[in-house]
Amino acid sequence: MKGFVLYPTYRIVNNKPSVLLFGKLENGQSFLTINSYRPYFYIKESDQKSLPREYEYEKTNCKNFDDEKLVKIYTEIPADVPNLRRYLEEREVECYEADIKFAYRFLIDNNIKSAVEINEEDYEQNEFIDRIFEEPIISPAQFTPRLRVFSIDIETSIDGKYLYSISIYSEDFTKSLIVHNKKLKNAVSFKDEESLLEKFKEIIRDEDPDIITGWSVIDFDLNFLKEKFKQHKIPFILGRTNQQCKLTLESDFFRTSKSDFQGRIVLDAIDLLKGSFIQLENYKLSTAAHHFLKEKKLIDDYNKPEEIESFYKNNPEKLIEYNLNDARLVLDIIKKTRVLDLSIHRSLLTGIPLDRVNASIASFDSLYLRKLKERKYVAQSAGFKNKEERIKGGYVMDSVPGIYENIIILDFKSLYPSIMRTFNIDPFTFVGKKKGKNLIIAPNGAAFKKDLGFLPEIIDELMKERERVKKEKDELTSYAIKILLNSMFGVMANSSFRFFSTDMANAITHFGQHLIKLTAEKIREKGHEVIYSDTDSCFIRPKVGSTEKAEQLGRKLTDEINKFFTIHINEKYGVKNHLELEFEKVFKMFIMPKIRGAEAGAKKRYAGLRVINGEEKIEFTGMESRRRDWTELAKNFQHELLDRIFHKKEITDYVRKFIEDVKKGKYDEQLIYRKSIRKDLKKYLVKSQHLKAALKLDKIVSNIIEYVITEDGPEPVQNQKHKIDYDHYINKQLKPIADSILVFYNKKFDDLIKGSKQVSLFNF
Repeated sequence: MKGFVLYPTYRIVNNKPSVLLFGKLENGQSFLTINSYRPYFYIKESDQKSLPREYEYEKTNCKNFDDEKLVKIYTEIPADVPNLRRYLEEREVECYEADIKFAYRFLIDNNIKSAVEINEEDYEQNEFIDRIFEEPIISPAQFTPRLRVFSIDIETSIDGKYLYSISIYSEDFTKSLIVHNKKLKNAVSFKDEESLLEKFKEIIRDEDPDIITGWSVIDFDLNFLKEKFKQHKIPFILGRTNQQCKLTLESDFFRTSKSDFQGRIVLDAIDLLKGSFIQLENYKLSTAAHHFLKEKKLIDDYNKPEEIESFYKNNPEKLIEYNLNDARLVLDIIKKTRVLDLSIHRSLLTGIPLDRVNASIASFDSLYLRKLKERKYVAQSAGFKNKEERIKGGYVMDSVPGIYENIIILDFKSLYPSIMRTFNIDPFTFVGKKKGKNLIIAPNGAAFKKDLGFLPEIIDELMKERERVKKEKDELTSYAIKILLNSMFGVMANSSFRFFSTDMANAITHFGQHLIKLTAEKIREKGHEVIYSDTDSCFIRPKVGSTEKAEQLGRKLTDEINKFFTIHINEKYGVKNHLELEFEKVFKMFIMPKIRGAEAGAKKRYAGLRVINGEEKIEFTGMESRRRDWTELAKNFQHELLDRIFHKKEITDYVRKFIEDVKKGKYDEQLIYRKSIRKDLKKYLVKSQHLKAALKLDKIVSNIIEYVITEDGPEPVQNQKHKIDYDHYINKQLKPIADSILVFYNKKFDDLIKGSKQVSLFNF
């Protein structure tokens, strides 16, 4: 029977280790496989004499990257591995693959990712698991699971001391629990917290969800519940074993809190969105619900604590409605965005559990170590290394500022993975900085053997698989592969990576710089101007007079340059070219701004007008319209201003009227700044505008501070006491945007709003 592994771990039984795989079967039941296994790692055969006598070893036909023979060292339990490794390394004995977690070692050795075939009919059952298989034969499988997800949400008293209610929402189960002395038609009432918690625990055990989710569910809901379980002396057991659940909370903004619910997975919906590269103005539930579902929360964020308190005392059914609705919104957002489906596909690709699919180094290891095992090679153990120098970034050309027509954009498809694939960049083929026959020499001097490497082979397989699933219109798997491919360079440049080398990482970026410069050179040779290049893209100003002709030229240039690279790379490096330049788009109108206060062109900042299926659309990169720290007022002003510029309309009257309306208060709802705080306010040495606003709050309920600038300085929107300082918005938000465009017409914002003459834009 096929199953999906949710939670790999191990347990010591009678001083012997067993690997435990918890998961979901294709028939909808939960499962647990228990397989005894021996912990091990490798050392060189020549170092065997340094091994203490009590440890068992065996000779192998495995080798390290220097083709030295290795022996396999066994320990009694997994915890002995780091101790023995430390002992040996103190004696200058190198240990290989001694860092791999025991359960993952078992999965890699059996070539199992997240889908598994269990070849065993006999099983047992307990109060937590439907089928428990002892020592089954397991093998890899192709299987996409249907997992049961519970979204939970709690409500508490305004002082955070008391639990009021818990709501659970899923596709096939809905329940609200409340501490109340009255029976309610839409909830189950309990006389006290203790009895409510016992019922919640019973529901989780009996209904047996695979995944628990919520909005900030670990940091708030589960953390609060854990303390309540502790207060009432109830074991905090919500997993699929009788072990207490654990939470590891992180105060660092850049780190996510973790949970350990044995056999079950907790996935915070916020982390699911961020891990899928979905960006929002802020990560409040209200913002996400409006963005994805066009729905509003039943209680406004600003008065939430007070309204919850009022509802609990005066209208508990309204509180339950709000509580359950929040739980529903979370699940609906997850379904709408398909972020859980994407995580499942990423897990199936890499073998990394759902709550760790964003761990790029672990994902790389899972694929790479399997490939090594096929060829009977063994990797060095991981260990943090200091960077000798900074990793070189991609090439960004100084732009040629201006307003243009019919700009062609060409870019390389998956540039860094294609570079690794083409030039055989791989830890196994890397030989340092040297010269010699049958070597590929990168522009930074790093050398790689031409023999097929493991990483290029993995990339090749992933790219072919992506093309296959794209033809089948499997967008999720295609996107999951794209994420995995794009993470490859980031892994190589990470000092925690077991094979980290600055030279190897810089070989990729130096090749990238060389290729994009060479592409621009070939375009210029054909008589066209390159106004900007950015890592993997070229922006071309063609000598044609229409968007249609620009598109035809873009496709022609793409074919010609791809043919050039096929010949050039074979002649210079003696390898097959896997680079592919693509025609991306044509901007009918395009603006490349200057750096403020300078004549030089800006980098990574531009906007353009495209025509897609007959409809016009303005696209922004790096401009104020894309930045969270600019107000909606500035974004809307910039969009309209550019729209008028791109359509060669007069702008004087528009700008003057806009400024007048700002001063009249017509755009007050667009004046809110939103900036995040990432640590305790006391730890900031310099108090910027949003911090000053935060200090004026009675209570901070979100890391996103929303504030306006008033005649008395920054004030939070919840506690605004003074009139808006309109001059601030005009001079600090609108004027810079206007001047960045008007500079191309030798005009200034101040002249525009004071003078009477209209500015003509038809002569550029």
